[in-house]
Amino acid sequence: MYLVVFTAIAGMAAAPGTIHPFLAFISILSIALGSGAAGAINMWYDRDIDGLMERTKNRPIPSGNIAPNNALEFGIALGILSVFMMALAVNYISAILLAISILFYVFIYTMWLKRRTPHNIVIGGAAGAFPPMIGWSSVTDSIDLASVILFIIIFMWTPPHFWSLSLIRCEEYSKVHIPMLPVVYGAQKTRMYILVYSVLLILVSLLPVFFLKRALPYLITATLLGSVFLWQAVRVLILKDDSSCRRMFSYSISYLFALFGSIIIFSIF
Repeated sequence: MYLVVFTAIAGMAAAPGTIHPFLAFISILSIALGSGAAGAINMWYDRDIDGLMERTKNRPIPSGNIAPNNALEFGIALGILSVFMMALAVNYISAILLAISILFYVFIYTMWLKRRTPHNIVIGGAAGAFPPMIGWSSVTDSIDLASVILFIIIFMWTPPHFWSLSLIRCEEYSKVHIPMLPVVYGAQKTRMYILVYSVLLILVSLLPVFFLKRALPYLITATLLGSVFLWQAVRVLILKDDSSCRRMFSYSISYLFALFGSIIIFSIF
């Protein structure tokens, strides 16, 4: 959720033009509510497997704190509210993108891909890549190539981020019959895929130099951050232990915060 909001703010900061602070707040609030809606519906749908996995057994539904029907109703209401707020206060393009991201996460990723294909994270990751595009369109009322680049950065970041976690939780995913990449193709192939996607991510992360105000400082920052990301991926491939996977997972979160933080800084200053 923090990453969703933060990357949306980065999209706003990088976009040409200005937006009234109140409208910017409404946009960010709508994105946060929409993300929460998708998460609530996801937890309602996955309640059967969440209770069986160590990582998710304490979520509100399997722990008994929230009834499944209440979670579903809450998620639907929150999703509708977020899209209507965006449409009425900001613009229709942002509202449409927000609606697409929610529906994509719920129907394409959660209900279709997650339990059917080892490429669930690759395709389903698109849902989490929309926030900077929505932030951008909140300012410009348009979808531009630059906002698509921000989308692609997160799209490429998502697989190595989640695959490093799935390597650690492989047995749990196997127990509940979720076909994550290491469950279907094995740990070694997953480590190779992490490295390949890390290289692609680093290359894509350099593209904002074409639209940021201060290109050179960003290029240096992105290169340094990407080098560490690549080193973590190499460690995962070579060491083949849970410790390297945990470091990769933890760093990937810090990496995205730092990268989009630099986008904000070098867009404004």
